[in-house]
Amino acid sequence: MYLSLRDRPAGPASSNPESGTRQPIVRVSSVVVSLGVVSLLTDISSESVAAILPLYVTAALGLSTIAYGFIDGLMQGATALVRIAGGWAADRGDHPKWVAFAGYGLSAATRAGLLVAGGFAAVTALVAVDRVGKGIRTAPRDAMIAASSDPRTLGRSFGVHRMLDTVGAATGPLLAFAVLWVIPDGYRTVFVMSCGCAVIGLAVLGLLVPDLRPRRAAWLAKHQSRDERGLPRCKGCTCTVPGLAPAGRPFSWRAIGTPSLRRLMVAAGVLGVLTVGDGFVYLALQDRSGFATQWFPLLYVGTNVAYMSLAIPFGRLADRFGRARVFLAGHVALLGAYVCAGTSGGWAGLTFAVLLLLGVFYASTDGVLSAIVGQIADLSARGTAIGTAQTVVALARMLASTGFGLLWYTVGRGNAMFVAAAVLAAAIMACWFLVRGLDVPADSAAPAKSLA
Repeated sequence: MYLSLRDRPAGPASSNPESGTRQPIVRVSSVVVSLGVVSLLTDISSESVAAILPLYVTAALGLSTIAYGFIDGLMQGATALVRIAGGWAADRGDHPKWVAFAGYGLSAATRAGLLVAGGFAAVTALVAVDRVGKGIRTAPRDAMIAASSDPRTLGRSFGVHRMLDTVGAATGPLLAFAVLWVIPDGYRTVFVMSCGCAVIGLAVLGLLVPDLRPRRAAWLAKHQSRDERGLPRCKGCTCTVPGLAPAGRPFSWRAIGTPSLRRLMVAAGVLGVLTVGDGFVYLALQDRSGFATQWFPLLYVGTNVAYMSLAIPFGRLADRFGRARVFLAGHVALLGAYVCAGTSGGWAGLTFAVLLLLGVFYASTDGVLSAIVGQIADLSARGTAIGTAQTVVALARMLASTGFGLLWYTVGRGNAMFVAAAVLAAAIMACWFLVRGLDVPADSAAPAKSLA
């Protein structure tokens, strides 16, 4: 089932050799594009702040990598449990838009708080609350993307959204860099810019994104025939349901406990424990190359530009060759980034290689994981299943950041990166056996009827 999908009005179409008919080429839903614009503006807001945080903590405040590891882990973990709550609320009320709106609104409020906050503790608390807002909104948003997309092209739809999202993620650090270049202590200016973008993104969501009701739409799809009074009638039975359609069958936690979802959650958790924060990788590059601190935000820009360029192509690859396969391949790219970051020497080519490999990692895993869950989860629990998967990854990465900060402090930059790479290589091989069989061939997923 998908909503708001439009067939391409003109242009080439694929042919079916068996039937001799030409199959319409579907394009990405306008809902996906609108949500992408919301994410673009919100990411400009959030990433402009996040880009200066590692440098602010370790340079301006003079704290150790252990302290930054704790803060980075808090940023990851603050989104964890609320992701499940956001997905559950979207499934329960069948109004994912307004659950997502609450999450975006909470993040926008923290931007205003940054303008009046004083001291490290207050700023850190507001950043953590912002991550809570992110946790609330992510699963409902991804559930709307899945609901508004052709099942055969879920990877491409998530790729388009992540591409727009990453445009904002690249623009935010770039604007922060420009501000700090002109005003070395212009943190407050960055906060003002961040607040404005968050408010605009919230307005776009409220005014332009329709209130999709996936479970209600699924119920309506089963009641297309009409009786003599013009009321909907269940297909294959004689019951008549007057008035408005109900939200659907009651939600059950057992819906996210299927063997396929359990295997995917375990694999995502294992790999998440070995995914250290990007800030550590960038600090390793700075430590090796010794570039000026004002260039630090551009490392985020480099990764996000690579991610933005590759999100749609890797989404299409995932649809064609298997989403679980592409998901694992992304972690191979992450392994390569660790090796390059840990290598001694100041060769600029290694820095560019790290940024490219991180972009490949995010393009192969971020939206692809949600696409896998959206394909194999039951419709009544799709939002909760996506939120649960994201919670598993968030908690795992919280442990990764905290543990890696201690490992760096103990054995040094290079050794820490190589240890992480070695363990990740073993984990990738083990997880291959867990995710085998989860890929659904694109041709086997017949397109659902548009209900827009």
